[in-house]
Amino acid sequence: MGIMDTARTVQNDEIEIDLREIFFLLLDKALIIILVTLLFATAAFAYTKFLVTPMYRSTTSIYVLNKQNDGAVTSSDLTASAQLTYDYSQLIKSRSVAEEVIKRLHLDMTPDALIRRISTSTPSNSRIINISVLDTNPEIAKKIADTVRKEAAIKIQEVTACEAVNMVDEANVPKTRYSPSYRRNVGIGGALGFVLTVGIIVFLHLSDDTIKTSDDVEKYLGLSTLGSIPVKANSATNKKKKFILNKKGDK
Repeated sequence: MGIMDTARTVQNDEIEIDLREIFFLLLDKALIIILVTLLFATAAFAYTKFLVTPMYRSTTSIYVLNKQNDGAVTSSDLTASAQLTYDYSQLIKSRSVAEEVIKRLHLDMTPDALIRRISTSTPSNSRIINISVLDTNPEIAKKIADTVRKEAAIKIQEVTACEAVNMVDEANVPKTRYSPSYRRNVGIGGALGFVLTVGIIVFLHLSDDTIKTSDDVEKYLGLSTLGSIPVKANSATNKKKKFILNKKGDK
């Protein structure tokens, strides 16, 4: 068994990771890590800016009241309305509401595609339901949100026989895009480049089983070195060149 085979056997039996050695390795490769991180972050920015279509979100809100008896609104009426907000949210995103909105606005999309653009939320301990719609055009987003609110109010009253569905806020015209987020995408791209570069550098370092220094001999073979002989890489090449020249001269 040769020296290299012995080294590999020792490495296979036990792999020791020197964190200090890894730290200085990464410090030595810091320029490469920074450049790759910046490259990935720049690529993420370019992808977000030129390849991703910006989306705008418009939000409107309604107040649903479900009265159990005639007369003044009681606390039980408010409690019942709050408990039914989940049912109301499902009715807002129902297929029949989506189909009616598409019909009224002459939208070129399927009901399922429209439903995926609609989201609802209810503040804690509240009977107010927020209806949000995403679209590539801010004006269209507002029109869809308002139409969804109107059609959903009709649907809720038909199905639940509630007392009233009142508008709290009309849909707004969004001034800024909702997605994509440059900051988030650039951060994700930079983090991916950093982790990938560090991982590759550490992997190549740990998988390199060649013995380069006297410290490696002591570490992997358990042998003490008496000394080292420096090798000049260019000496053999220079001798070869001289030999060729002399040979030509002899001719």
